[in-house]
Amino acid sequence: MIQEIRIETVEDLMPLLSEQEYRPEIGRNRSGYLYRGMPDSAYKMQTSLSRCCKHLQKTLEPAILNNFAKYAVREDLTVTQSVWNRMITGQHNGLPTRLLDWSHSALVALHFAMTEENLAEMADHDCAVWRIDMNEQINHLPEKYRMAVGKEQTTLFNVEMLSAITDSLEQYDEDMGDHSMVILEPPSTNSRIIMQYSFFSVIPMGIPDIEQYLDERTEHTVKYVIDKRLRWRVRDMLDQLNISERLFFPGLDGLSKWIARHYYVK
Repeated sequence: MIQEIRIETVEDLMPLLSEQEYRPEIGRNRSGYLYRGMPDSAYKMQTSLSRCCKHLQKTLEPAILNNFAKYAVREDLTVTQSVWNRMITGQHNGLPTRLLDWSHSALVALHFAMTEENLAEMADHDCAVWRIDMNEQINHLPEKYRMAVGKEQTTLFNVEMLSAITDSLEQYDEDMGDHSMVILEPPSTNSRIIMQYSFFSVIPMGIPDIEQYLDERTEHTVKYVIDKRLRWRVRDMLDQLNISERLFFPGLDGLSKWIARHYYVK
């Protein structure tokens, strides 16, 4: 079930920003949640592969990944190591993939929710931050996948762990069916992955509607809908906290986007 929570004041953001469970065995607070920001609350949660290839995504995906590996190997040798390396590298360079971006940081998700390509549209629609529970996703996994994360005492997979179980998309889709998906932690191959605290859900072909899957299969999923009248207020607050493109997109492009918004005239 998806719970929808409306946020209409800055104070309403505090529960989102402080969702940590106290763990008495270590005497610390820890969060098992991942977050995804979307600039329009009406946007459907879709992978870039689904948006690009629509009903032909299963047919076209192997060709996309194989061609990417063929030409990208000159820039990154890891693309030949596994299909998961191929996807991760491609995802961060604009390739259509079945990966869906998440962050362990609610502030990172807020940044992406509060960021519009056209700043004139900032007050035209509500935005959203989605929250999923990593532990809940593990409970849906087939036994061999649950055993793998249990052995490593973690709540997610890295490339090596997933490759040890399967490097076949067909096998992965068969294993996941319509009832589960793996949360994958990418290797820290570039600054953007590190700064954005990035994770991916690997969407199987058996889940054509991600939101329907979350509604039917989960209990802890939340969609925070943030009122459009609050967006500029939160955007300016995030910039003051150094939560901006300057941090998440190291380089001149991120710097330029941040400066352009800073001097934007409403």
